[in-house]
Amino acid sequence: MLLLNAIRVLLSLLAVVMLFFLAVSGPLAAARSAPVTPRALQTPDLNALIDGVQKKYSRIQGIAADFAQLYQGNDGRTIRESGRLLLKRPAKARWDYAEPERKLFVSDGKSVVFYVLGEIQATKSGIKESADPQIPFLFLLGRGNLRKDFSRIELVSSERPVIAGNVVLRLAPRRAPEEFKQLLVELSPETYEVRRLVIFERSGARMDFLLSNVRENFVAPDSQFQFTPPPGVTIKQAR
Repeated sequence: MLLLNAIRVLLSLLAVVMLFFLAVSGPLAAARSAPVTPRALQTPDLNALIDGVQKKYSRIQGIAADFAQLYQGNDGRTIRESGRLLLKRPAKARWDYAEPERKLFVSDGKSVVFYVLGEIQATKSGIKESADPQIPFLFLLGRGNLRKDFSRIELVSSERPVIAGNVVLRLAPRRAPEEFKQLLVELSPETYEVRRLVIFERSGARMDFLLSNVRENFVAPDSQFQFTPPPGVTIKQAR
């Protein structure tokens, strides 16, 4: 049960992180022509933020960053983890968790593998089995944009930025796996660099994902998104 819950949390993280980064990879022209909410129309700065983020990430081929992850369950549990993240077009992702437990979560765009170092079994899931495939992995093909893929985008004053001077946006996805409720994105209004993602699940759980030491346009080799089991380790297909 604990393993399945860990996989579910990681799949949620993968889907939402990729949803955001893939959505902003779409063409800027498409983003400007799409409608925004009435609140956004009254806030020119919000339009500038959306266009700035869209333009910035439409040019990025890959990302490398350190991350700190804080999971707060609806039962009061708190889990803090950290490690290294790689993202690469068109739909590849790799999380190397270092603390408090070493584990790996990697996707080649077709399947995802979860492995805790030292164990004798890894778990593999197909992308179509883990989340709606139309949401997390197709937008880096050039079809995504923020206004199209999120039904509501607005500035949030109730959530304090982790970094002084940053702003926080609230986004509600039009289509997403059922457990997703909304997403907060903290970014710099000057550089449009995304520094934190906050995922809210319908269960009441919250997951903060803080990025640091970000390297934009870092294109990792494809081998980084493939899982080669250590000697003696088997791969089990998740059900």
